[in-house]
Amino acid sequence: MTSDSDLPIVDAHQHFWDLSEKTHPWLDGDLEIAFRYGDFSSLKRNYLPPDLARDSANQNVIGTVHVEAEWDPGDPVAETRWLHEVAEAHGRPNCIVAQAWFGRDDIDAVLQGHASFPLVRGIRQKPAAAPSPDAFRPGLPGSMADPDWRRGYALLGKYGLHYELQTRYWHLGEAADLARDFPDIPIVLNHAGVPEDRSADGLAAWRDGMARLADRPNVTVKISGIGQPDAAWTVEANRAVVLDCIGLFGVDRCMFASNYPVDSLVASYDTIFDGFKAITAGLDADDRRKLFAGNAIRVYRLDLPS
Repeated sequence: MTSDSDLPIVDAHQHFWDLSEKTHPWLDGDLEIAFRYGDFSSLKRNYLPPDLARDSANQNVIGTVHVEAEWDPGDPVAETRWLHEVAEAHGRPNCIVAQAWFGRDDIDAVLQGHASFPLVRGIRQKPAAAPSPDAFRPGLPGSMADPDWRRGYALLGKYGLHYELQTRYWHLGEAADLARDFPDIPIVLNHAGVPEDRSADGLAAWRDGMARLADRPNVTVKISGIGQPDAAWTVEANRAVVLDCIGLFGVDRCMFASNYPVDSLVASYDTIFDGFKAITAGLDADDRRKLFAGNAIRVYRLDLPS
């Protein structure tokens, strides 16, 4: 029987950057952004595979998925090229979710460029979003309902790539419509739909959006990035969110991830993964293996060393 300390983990969402490359505008200078965890100045340092290995040393991490880290959008394929060099040197990451912008005129060439690299599996672009539920209007330019955006999105099928979606819960209805209209393009929802409003009304609205999205069989959810600013990451604070995701999407369409180093702002690596282990302690052993590694291996088509 596998103990919790030996439970294999594929970290399905992590980031690397080398600030000497001067390729990440949000980290390289004094760019002001509204960051959901508040002050992010401690992230303005190199974060490379040895750093992740140090942070995850107490966990049995057998593979990682690198998700685009907001590299300079002027040349998104350069991040993919750099990450292949990193993987060649360190054995991590084991696959890549790259950056592309569906509304741009060069979208076909960018997708073709990414798809030419063997580690690329999907594309993330955060669609345009309203700042609050009250401000939501359907069909915003650059949103998932924008016809120009959708024309670029449709090209994912041409290159065998899936879509990684990060958006707030009030846009999950649009995401469900997108999944319905493009049933052959898999969608991986990042960060559990960002349930940042933990009020009763906020969680109810989040669950409604997640339930609508869960009805689409081509959607999988990553349970990650569920920390809260100025609050400890605890089992008690996050148990309901984790179990609601699993209850809505089912064990076969959920996976765990660290969102490191971003979530180092709210918790240690061990706090996050030991928390997931505690929350799922009552589940069947096979189900836990799916949540921590098996589903990520399948979704990202990973070929891991024995």
